[in-house]
Amino acid sequence: MIRVVLPQHLRTLAKIDGEVELDVSGPVTLCSVLDTLENRYPLLCGTMRDHATGQRRAFIRFFACAEDISHESPDAPLPDAVASGAEPLLIIAAIAGG
Repeated sequence: MIRVVLPQHLRTLAKIDGEVELDVSGPVTLCSVLDTLENRYPLLCGTMRDHATGQRRAFIRFFACAEDISHESPDAPLPDAVASGAEPLLIIAAIAGG
């Protein structure tokens, strides 16, 4: 099981309490995790990735094992600790302002 931690506003949107556990089939990549997450919670579609391009939204960041993987290929395998469920995949909403 893959563990995913979402920011509060996305948990509220999808009516999720706490951490999400997902059973991802096939290789465990950021893309496969997000596909599984969006299939299970359709209200999240388009909130983390653009509908048309599939590109990460500007104010969303992805962390695995304390590493920012936001700019890595979404098809690259996630670290073993995330794939095994020992560590969660963190989805963080960035904050901007001046």
